[in-house]
Amino acid sequence: MLKLNVQDIAHATSADLLVDSARLVQDVVIDSRKVGDGSLFVCFPGERVDGNDYAAAAMEAGAACVALTREPTEELIAQAHACDCALLRAAEDDATRFLTGLAHSWRRMNGAWTVVAVTGSVGKTTTKDMLAAGLATAGKVFATPANLNTLLGCALTLLSADETDRFVICEMGVDGVGDMAPLTTMAEPDLAVITNIGTSHLGNFGTREAIAREKAQVAHGMGRMEGTLAPVLAMPADDDFFALVARDFAAPSGVAMVSVGTGDGCDVRATSVTLDDESHPTVMVSLADGQGVCATLDVLGTHVVADYLLALGVCWKAGINVRAAAEGIAHMRRTALRMEVKTADGRPRVIDDSYNASPSSMAAALDVLASMRCEGRRAAVLGEIGELGEDAPRLHGYVGAYAAAKGLDLVVFVGTDNARHMIEAARTMGVGEERIESYPSSDAALAALKDRFTTRDLVLVKGSRFMGLDAFARGVLA
Repeated sequence: MLKLNVQDIAHATSADLLVDSARLVQDVVIDSRKVGDGSLFVCFPGERVDGNDYAAAAMEAGAACVALTREPTEELIAQAHACDCALLRAAEDDATRFLTGLAHSWRRMNGAWTVVAVTGSVGKTTTKDMLAAGLATAGKVFATPANLNTLLGCALTLLSADETDRFVICEMGVDGVGDMAPLTTMAEPDLAVITNIGTSHLGNFGTREAIAREKAQVAHGMGRMEGTLAPVLAMPADDDFFALVARDFAAPSGVAMVSVGTGDGCDVRATSVTLDDESHPTVMVSLADGQGVCATLDVLGTHVVADYLLALGVCWKAGINVRAAAEGIAHMRRTALRMEVKTADGRPRVIDDSYNASPSSMAAALDVLASMRCEGRRAAVLGEIGELGEDAPRLHGYVGAYAAAKGLDLVVFVGTDNARHMIEAARTMGVGEERIESYPSSDAALAALKDRFTTRDLVLVKGSRFMGLDAFARGVLA
């Protein structure tokens, strides 16, 4: 549990201490509804909601400290004294700087942690979950909850870990140029993973090389903690930006690279991958030091093999038993809305992968659909993909063409402009009109399709979060 006195918080953040208190801060929140006894409530100003307006309520709820981003009233100062609640004013009224400064200070105070950063275009959450399961075989783990991989989410992850944790896993997402530097500077990772360089947020970066260079900056924050593990960055060897990351970012930062894949020269190599009729992969792995391990995973598809190899590589370099780590990963719990196979009485089996999408993850999900046992029809309900910029028409076309190549019984496209590009490509690749349907929204698709599937059918539901296809997945099972 977090335990900090107010004076240390003020020093770490350069905040002004307006009202002192001897109480210890035991957790940090930015939502006043989550304030409890001993909380530090950080007041973030917003366009519609200003956290400063809830400072008094936070005190009444038991906050040990409130960090303001505006001048307090005399009444608020008096209430702070009455509630024995410390009152700080963040430097330059910058709540983000306050929170990240405090998180960095807490990370520095816990030098015994092994901090693992996970970034990449797709597969971050799966890799994070695998890492958590593998590392947990050797010690207590705290990992980013859900996918809170923004700068604020990463700060709250660090501040939620405590002295008893051995491993802290921080998922790091970047939406644009300049996002990675504050993340890696704050967390100072010992180990890191780049899952791949894809097309997620391509519209914000312009090119895949720009994405690669942004994510690779994770290396700049590594290896700064004295007396910890030698810094290592794991990445798939077949990624076309592996050499760039190694040459321009890892080597100048003194970070060693661990390569994973199927090639002979990989440090962590899959020598055999087979799928059962439910698309569970059995993977035989050989490590550069001669160790070997075999496991059957409870996650679906061959696309997760790279994530598994990355997780094993990090566990290996963290010095833990690789066989035990592989066993832990094999029995890990899957994250909701990510390749979950669901069913209900009288309803079809649904592969719910509705959380988010990119062109490559669409292809991987379609591979899973095509490889799984199915007694009836195979159907894909595919929504549009966001943040692809000017490449959106071309990349959506690739998805439509890939879906066509799978020989599905029914392909349903959900959306408007970009859905049209998927439809046109599917038609061009030979999918007949009797196997294509389109709807402008998740609700419209559900209204038309809800009662048309049988218990023998297998239905993939996949699209970017803004498409709301999680509601379709729930509805078709209701």
